[in-house]
Amino acid sequence: MKNIRNFCIIAHIDHGKSTLADRLLDHTGSVTAREKQDQLLDNMDLERERGITIKSHAIQMDYIYEGEHYVLNLIDTPGHVDFSYEVSRSIAACEGALLIVDAAQSIQAQTISNLYLALENDLEIIPVLNKVDLPSANPEEVTDDIVDLLSCDPSEVIHASGKTGFGVDNILKAIIERIPAPKGNVDEPLQALIFDSVYNTFRGIETYFRVFNGEIKKGQKIKFVATDKEYYADEVGTLKLTQHPKQSVKAGDVGYLITGIKTAKEVKVGDTITDFANPTTNIIEGFEDVKPMVFAGIYPVDTEDYEELRNSMEKLQLNDASLVFQPESSAALGFGFRCGFLGMLHMEIIQERLEREFDMTVITTVPNVSYHAYTNKNPDVPFIVNNPSDLPEPTTVNRVEEPFIKATIITKADFVGNVMSLCIEKRGMIINQTYLTPERVELTFEMPLAEIVFDFYDRLKTVSKGYASFDYSPIGMKVSKLVRLDVLLNAQPVDALSALIHADNAQHIGKKMCEKLKELIPRQQFDIPIQAAVGAKIISRETVKALRKDVTAKCYGGDISRKRKLLEKQKKGKKRMRQIGNVEIPQQAFMAVLKLND
Repeated sequence: MKNIRNFCIIAHIDHGKSTLADRLLDHTGSVTAREKQDQLLDNMDLERERGITIKSHAIQMDYIYEGEHYVLNLIDTPGHVDFSYEVSRSIAACEGALLIVDAAQSIQAQTISNLYLALENDLEIIPVLNKVDLPSANPEEVTDDIVDLLSCDPSEVIHASGKTGFGVDNILKAIIERIPAPKGNVDEPLQALIFDSVYNTFRGIETYFRVFNGEIKKGQKIKFVATDKEYYADEVGTLKLTQHPKQSVKAGDVGYLITGIKTAKEVKVGDTITDFANPTTNIIEGFEDVKPMVFAGIYPVDTEDYEELRNSMEKLQLNDASLVFQPESSAALGFGFRCGFLGMLHMEIIQERLEREFDMTVITTVPNVSYHAYTNKNPDVPFIVNNPSDLPEPTTVNRVEEPFIKATIITKADFVGNVMSLCIEKRGMIINQTYLTPERVELTFEMPLAEIVFDFYDRLKTVSKGYASFDYSPIGMKVSKLVRLDVLLNAQPVDALSALIHADNAQHIGKKMCEKLKELIPRQQFDIPIQAAVGAKIISRETVKALRKDVTAKCYGGDISRKRKLLEKQKKGKKRMRQIGNVEIPQQAFMAVLKLND
């Protein structure tokens, strides 16, 4: 066990994490020239295109250092804020972490939040300054930033380049010399942590785990503590580029387990695996069910595709257990699903995967968050509102609470004013402001989660010319003055466009929604009124004018009453048409509501 090293890589998006992982694999000879490709651990098309890691990956490398054979387990982590729970479990499975900082971009918000996670778990941190070969790199200044953040010695910061492979041998040397070997006892009862799972079409769910104590043998009867279910270990082994089956995986090592489980819900990240006959009393702490933060409706464009969409969602859930969904129906869109996502990026990726992998074109409604409503009848029991149309009548509501977050934004000093005014516009309250260096400021805000769900991240990048980085963590529910804004088309409410918003913003947002819809809804043979309402009160109105045929064209000359007679006849026809006419809402209308500030 003294020759095993378990480590993860933490970094902000786009700081060269996956590229550096490629160089480590090359250097240790873990991949052959034929298997080599860029972003080797990112095996999803989407990950390669966007240059982000969506699923965490694990891989084992063998390395000979000073004549001794070492086993290095790299557990790659996603960099985006939406997947922070996965990152926390990956960190819990390691003894050390490579902290990668881009020499051109310096320290970003995500780096700091993941660093705190690593420090809470007492990990040995190895700072790596990546991309030192870039012309825009500023290694001296960024090294000072890292020294201030970690209070380490400047000589401990390793200079490297993921592109050229410079400094990789120094990183491997540091991993072996500075990261402690895993502690654990092979003779104790089995205690292992699940940090990831993947779905294999032929073999069911493959569970990735790290053994802390004991060993897991092929054919052993095991038990998952959180779900309280038992299985037989059909196959265990370690993870090279391909799987290597073994008879047993011992304390300190990382491996995979196949038990033939077919439903993703049974394998929960953060759960403890133990022996069925001799269970451990020491359960690994920190397990929690992944809670969705953002909710949106997903509907098929054609109602007949509903069953096909259900099958696609179920298959997708096997690959991504953090997706939750339940059926719902809407008067405007027919049958569909109410889905819960970890964040906006997660929602975007699910929508894209549905289109690519399952060829499903879907309509996504306005995303919103989960609220707690308290009625006058029982003001102590919260009624959970995931969909604006579930909100009880305004007269019966005692109060509504919404989730708040603590947002950390790091930006250049020049953009502090712009960032502050954006956050205040989004109902944020500034808590703290610290200058990390004379040039860079860290701002801390308390904000409602609902306000950052829409377009906050895009606008933050705009006002800071791309220099601001953003990270958030939930801090609980607070009472807010919220109202439900309904949109009526032709006097019929469109439930898919309803939204819960703060009372002060209702007038402004209602007016913008009506204006936006007026541009997007195609003209019909009759006038279409578009109204925004709070309860029974109409707060804004626009009208899409009717397309009219010139019925008076054949009347040239003669008395005015002849023309009037024809126009009156047309008016009656339009009125009748309006009573029975129905208005189709284009997909752009649903998406446009998200971009009200454009």
